[in-house]
Amino acid sequence: MTLYFNPRLHLRTLFAFICLSISPQVLAGEEHDHAESQPDIAVKLSQTQQQLVGIKIATVSRRPAAMRLAAPAELLANGYTSYIATPRTESIVVKRHVMLGDIVKPGQALATLFSPTMAEAQAEYISAYTDWLRVKTLTSNTVSQSEKQLLAIKQRGAEGKLLALGLSADAIRTLREEPEPTLGQYTLNAQTAGIVLQDAFVLGQRIAAGDALMLISNEQSLWVDARIPASNQLTLDGDTSAFVVWQAERLPAKVIQQAHTIDPITRTRIVRLQVDNPADVLHAGMFVDVEFMIPTKTDALVVPTEALSRSSDGDWQVFVTSDDETFVPVEVELGTTLAEGKEVLDLPEGSRIAISGAFFIASELAKSGFDPHNH
Repeated sequence: MTLYFNPRLHLRTLFAFICLSISPQVLAGEEHDHAESQPDIAVKLSQTQQQLVGIKIATVSRRPAAMRLAAPAELLANGYTSYIATPRTESIVVKRHVMLGDIVKPGQALATLFSPTMAEAQAEYISAYTDWLRVKTLTSNTVSQSEKQLLAIKQRGAEGKLLALGLSADAIRTLREEPEPTLGQYTLNAQTAGIVLQDAFVLGQRIAAGDALMLISNEQSLWVDARIPASNQLTLDGDTSAFVVWQAERLPAKVIQQAHTIDPITRTRIVRLQVDNPADVLHAGMFVDVEFMIPTKTDALVVPTEALSRSSDGDWQVFVTSDDETFVPVEVELGTTLAEGKEVLDLPEGSRIAISGAFFIASELAKSGFDPHNH
């Protein structure tokens, strides 16, 4: 008799053998002593099979934990690292040197203004400085000491007036060195490095003394105003761990202030934080989320969310193993939602459970058609 090799039959046989070798085994036996007297069912997976589907096992024990409180928030310019560029006397805008969104350096020109008051003060200073130069080298036979002191005081007073009006020391030096200075014009300069966040003016506009011309903010550090529901009475202070969450960024933040009044419309209270922004990914006006980590008063038994699945009757369950290969479903009661997962109230401490891949184990159990409550 001649035997022929059939490649199609051979492939089907090989495929069936592979499937049989890697398929998990669902085991059923007698009922064991459990809180709900569930039958002793389990899914058996070898170490190789566990690696293929990404199952990880860990021992759960009581440890310090934290509750996660999430809140919507808005980023604001840091009032301690920002300033408003404003004229100190009524002025007219002559020229703009920077625009909205520009990054400026200390001393950089922001805008050139004209003011009649400034013109008078500049003329007064030039006159006083000229008089002082004329007499300061003269001897006492030519001018009395008291007259010298009077002219020196007048010159210093005129200089102080220019400084009070916002003229810088460099601008005053330039004023007295120029042969024919342009009186009345002066330039507002950036006091610190930052970004122009506001510049609501046009050329030729008259700006009153004290009105905002530009808002310059250093965004290396920002304020974050988080809105907390009025019903939440948790104490949030500088020792509370907090993070600003925006897209893929999660930046540490510090609570610096919290309001003691409730917004009557939103029924929330404001908790202000400060966040460092070295990579310049955050900007004033953006909406972000804030996560507060509130330590629990006692240690908790916490399992990752991925370790939980639903049993056939809808209860939460985890898969416990004693040999790291056989996984038994155990229904559990959940407590508080914590930062690292869920608190489990009735799982024995020291249990070894599948902390990832539980969904796969549950699906294999479901595919077996085994009903633990009607078998």
